[in-house]
Amino acid sequence: MRWGRLHPELHSIMLFLGALAGGPRWAILRILSEGEKTTSEIYESLVSRYGLMIPRSLLYYHLDSLENMGIIELVGYRETGKGGAPEKIWRLKIRRVIIDIPSGQITTE
Repeated sequence: MRWGRLHPELHSIMLFLGALAGGPRWAILRILSEGEKTTSEIYESLVSRYGLMIPRSLLYYHLDSLENMGIIELVGYRETGKGGAPEKIWRLKIRRVIIDIPSGQITTE
């Protein structure tokens, strides 16, 4: 059964909540709630604070998903000093989500 067909107003809610599904994404949001962080800083915090040993490729996937849903944003780049590519710097774009269930409207602050 597809919820979107039964209740079209729930489709946007389910997409938004799907972007938040999973422990790594919640941990990323908690880390970014402290301020701007580079991808490496996020990765190090996932390992040291949450014990999440995920491949960096999976971290990039989660960051992209959160960015595509407008939950986090890329604010710039930082030189690594190792001759490598500059690192992305991320921050929370929204801090609060309000979901009106009857209308399916999502408001962010």
